[in-house]
Amino acid sequence: MKKYAGGISILLSLSAAHAQSSVALYGVVDDALTFNSNAGGQRQYFLTSGAKTANRWGLTGTEELGGGLKAIFSIESGFTNNTGASLQGGAVFGRQAYVGLSSNAGTLTLGRQYSSGYWYVGGPLTSGGGWAFSGSGYGAHPGDVDNLDSFNRVNNAVIYTTPKLYGFTGSAMYSFGGVPGSTPEHQIWALGAGYANGAVTLGIGYQVANQPNFSFYGNNPSSSATGNNMWSPVNAGYASAGAQKIFAAGAAYTLGSATIAAVYSNTRYTDLGATTVAGLTVTEAGYRGGETFNIGELNFKFMLTPALLLGASYAYTHSSGVNAARYQQVDLGFDYFVSKRTDFYGGTIYQHAAGTNSLGSPAVAEIGPVTPSSNNHQIVAILGMGHRF
Repeated sequence: MKKYAGGISILLSLSAAHAQSSVALYGVVDDALTFNSNAGGQRQYFLTSGAKTANRWGLTGTEELGGGLKAIFSIESGFTNNTGASLQGGAVFGRQAYVGLSSNAGTLTLGRQYSSGYWYVGGPLTSGGGWAFSGSGYGAHPGDVDNLDSFNRVNNAVIYTTPKLYGFTGSAMYSFGGVPGSTPEHQIWALGAGYANGAVTLGIGYQVANQPNFSFYGNNPSSSATGNNMWSPVNAGYASAGAQKIFAAGAAYTLGSATIAAVYSNTRYTDLGATTVAGLTVTEAGYRGGETFNIGELNFKFMLTPALLLGASYAYTHSSGVNAARYQQVDLGFDYFVSKRTDFYGGTIYQHAAGTNSLGSPAVAEIGPVTPSSNNHQIVAILGMGHRF
């Protein structure tokens, strides 16, 4: 009897330990028919994988360690369902991959993560980080220079997030540059804070990335260790910057089924010429000045029914310093949920450009990562569906 009793005791202990732990598999598969009015001078029809919500699959889990302390982890992989290829430069878990601890005192996580500045402004307050096709970046501000659509994650990051208190929460992030003998080189740090209570949502964030072409834009497996990792003509000419500094703040107010939000961001590429970038032949490569992007956005969304969302936004971008460019963008969209897991969506983005872009050429319209226009205006139209599991 003692032998069987011991076995039963072990089984009960394992069962109790299992009950205190959990691992969940989740994901999104999303695709859309897309029209580009001017792709280098030609009309273009194509499929956009993850147009509204970026395609992904991931695992997340927790384990109770006692005394209110939990071990947590998350690994998340991005992919395109049209070809089956991995995204984020081929990183297996390029969207995020972290492990950490959580308790009543807050949460500490280590790994590849979203920036602290993004969580409180981009996701909850901008159209491009929400309903306006955030998965593809079509609704993002030009070149996503303020990272409010989070085109870029942060490697080697340590993030502390406070517990929520009276609607307030905040976080601090530090990313190790890992360069021998030079702690500041390639390092990134950020602060963020938010408030959400009732009808009011507020957010603020600040991030500094040293040598951003390599530390922030060039942190994927396919990134160049010497060349230009900035993909958009909006900011590619500023890859030699010694630092990129992003400040963003926003507010939203909900009244019944309607929400109106306003967002402001200021992005500075400072000390141009301080970072050597192979192949960067434009005048900015040897110029010790800087470039500043000021962006303002006003957006509105309305739940026409519990299942149907309508949205509209206007964003104005003005850059000044080495060059001067202006971008105006209008996002229009709808999202209809036929169930908790499946939705159909669509919309149109219009952008108009003026002035001189980062490459020293006349500014052309470029909506997200689509092929840039041959002139100063461009329209992208989308109709798609998504499914979550």
